[in-house]
Amino acid sequence: MNERINDAHYFLNLIQKSKRGKFKIYIGMIAGVGKTCRMLRDAKDMLKDGIDVQIGFVETHGRVDTEKLLKGLPIIPPKKIFYKGKELEEMDVDTILRVHPELVIVDELAHTNVEGCRNEKRWQDVMELLDAGINVISAVNIQHIESLNEDVKTIVGIEVTERIPDQVLQTADEVVNLDLTSEELIERLKSGKIYKEANIENALNHFFTPEHILQLRELALREVALSVSKKVETEVCNNGNSIQKQFLCCIGTDDVRAKQLIRKVARLSSGDNAKFLVLYVRTPQYSNDKISLAKQRHLINNFIMAIDLGAEIIQYEASDIITGIVEVCDKYHISSVCVGKPKLSIWSLMFSALRYRHLFDALSKSNIDLIILS
Repeated sequence: MNERINDAHYFLNLIQKSKRGKFKIYIGMIAGVGKTCRMLRDAKDMLKDGIDVQIGFVETHGRVDTEKLLKGLPIIPPKKIFYKGKELEEMDVDTILRVHPELVIVDELAHTNVEGCRNEKRWQDVMELLDAGINVISAVNIQHIESLNEDVKTIVGIEVTERIPDQVLQTADEVVNLDLTSEELIERLKSGKIYKEANIENALNHFFTPEHILQLRELALREVALSVSKKVETEVCNNGNSIQKQFLCCIGTDDVRAKQLIRKVARLSSGDNAKFLVLYVRTPQYSNDKISLAKQRHLINNFIMAIDLGAEIIQYEASDIITGIVEVCDKYHISSVCVGKPKLSIWSLMFSALRYRHLFDALSKSNIDLIILS
């Protein structure tokens, strides 16, 4: 109890130091670890300290413990929107901005808003509240983080469609992991504290297997540890004399391979607290009028995803791809070049080997690392 109160007081101190809103995120490995309950307890603690706290949006999912904690807390009523014949509830961003509380609680950060809302995504609503000087406590599960999408899909065999850009997590002043053992979590699920009875069996066979929970738990612990180490490096260790590394991710028009590569390089650069650039070299044979509209659309979508992950986009004109990479490395002072594993046939092997030899030699002379990712 004392630890939780001290934690709430620490966030209160952060609130009082800045004009832009302070942002705290509770992160969990999976549904049911107690993120919403923890936010509501924080709200009660802050309310006792005289802070103007409002509930912006909390979804109880019919959980008794959550509904009990919600009682007695000031709530800004959700906005009702009619969509496809149904009445749906969304966070009322306009009212929150008008009321302008000191602190607002916003659940389910990765939620996609219904058509007709102020923003497409709830995390965009939160960014707007922060820019207006409103402090926010929110929550998200590890599977909703963009750069971890491939890892989560590999673990559970399901692609999570609602995701937040890594940059959202990086803007947080505090990232707190809420952890439970797989045994505790499965017991909570079986006792009906997470999902209704009709959904329990399906959950036990998918996300809530002991193996999946352990792997998702590891992802969550690593993510929070990475966030803390970056904060220490930025705020404590950086004396202004260090040179920031720069990772260059080289992509083509292949939609799936490019997406996988961008996500992997985003994780690598984040781990090294490095700058992240995405390069597309446009050669004469791949000018805009010579590639299909579908490939152009894939390329633009990949650029958008890369920007969400914090990348700077470079489109570079060159006679060939290798020359373009080498010239960009020199121009932008790149420290590491990341490329996908080349698709080599027997017939193209000799030609590709000669081209890559040129790349290896050029990078070696400039002391640039080359990372080949599967």
